[in-house]
Amino acid sequence: MVEIWLPYGSTEVCVRIPTVNLLDVIEPKKIDVTPDPRAEIRNALRNPVGDVSITEIVKPGAKITLILKDSGILTNSLLVSTLMEELNSAGVKDEDVTVVVAYDPFRAVSSRRDSPVLDEELSARLRVIRHSCEAEGQEYIGRTSRGIEIYLNRLLKEADVKITVGPVEPHPIVGYSGGPEIVLPGVASLNSILEVFRLGMDERAEKGKVEDNPVHEEILEAANLAQIDFTLNIVRNSKFDVVKAFAGSVDEAFGRAVRLAEEIYRVPVERRADMIFISPGGSLFDATLQEAAVCLDSALKIVKKGKPVALVAECISGCGDKEFLEISFKFSNPKDLRRYLKRKFSIPGLVAYRLMNVIQQADLTIVSVIPEYYVSRLFKIKTARTANEAYRLLADVVGSRGKVSFLPYGRLTIPFMKT
Repeated sequence: MVEIWLPYGSTEVCVRIPTVNLLDVIEPKKIDVTPDPRAEIRNALRNPVGDVSITEIVKPGAKITLILKDSGILTNSLLVSTLMEELNSAGVKDEDVTVVVAYDPFRAVSSRRDSPVLDEELSARLRVIRHSCEAEGQEYIGRTSRGIEIYLNRLLKEADVKITVGPVEPHPIVGYSGGPEIVLPGVASLNSILEVFRLGMDERAEKGKVEDNPVHEEILEAANLAQIDFTLNIVRNSKFDVVKAFAGSVDEAFGRAVRLAEEIYRVPVERRADMIFISPGGSLFDATLQEAAVCLDSALKIVKKGKPVALVAECISGCGDKEFLEISFKFSNPKDLRRYLKRKFSIPGLVAYRLMNVIQQADLTIVSVIPEYYVSRLFKIKTARTANEAYRLLADVVGSRGKVSFLPYGRLTIPFMKT
């Protein structure tokens, strides 16, 4: 027997299977991390890519808006505190800095509303505001080439200097987070977000794809319209340790970060599995079923059609937002839901649509803390109390010779079949 451990909320669960049935464990490439993350970030800030540097764009008395991608309090605090060292040394006072926490529509609001963003010391020093995409008074900044009107948080227009901050990691729709994605959806109006992410119904809008991705094209235009002055991006491994930092102009720093991220997260696979066990990657990605479900596209890339997929996600905060639940209960056919979303699009609806497509192509079972009677009402999804129970149930389906692949970090892993 062999034991495979999968992230599950803030802990891990073990799956025991016969050694002969293990096909592979598919996870991001193990790569050396920086021994001193703060020094790495400081070095990136002092040696930016492109023609822009912190000392050139900020002056004493300038009003600074930092747009922060919420990536956990430790990472957030590391990034902001190191950036503040450089801003302070350039003569910027704490009271002239506003941190706007970027909105992320792929995290259920119910599971994140009260979570702290920065440590106590930074929270006391800086003005911190969570962006509300439904707030009144957002500023029109222009129209994209597809004709979508872009409205952003008015703090950007009021700022003398605008800086985006956050990690570059695989994103289920825009290809990679960070860079332009911090602007839209991060500080955009709800209508602008919905019009752009409506393009997420296109199959070209997928994880790890930025070229010819219509959603990425739109958010890149939005970021250009916003005239972001500077960006600070980091690339992390699957354990969220900093590998490298990139700072400078949005296009160049983000582009270099994506190239490194692809080296880490894109994983070649030689053979399709008879069964997949996939975890989104722990508490940052599995607070609700709505958040966890977006990792399932990775399983479809490498499982045989119609074969079992087990999603191992704690879902400590339940199924997700009200709209996700209502749509999940209302529709059972992806074609019907697609027609509905063309008339009344929403991000929870898009997630439900993608989950429904997974169920059409694979035999899905979920291991979570959500009560069985509740999950079974959602698209008639099957449940198991433990990961080992799920394996025993699914092994009966694929037979004693069935080969199993595991994806411990499904939200971050971009598997592809070798040709």
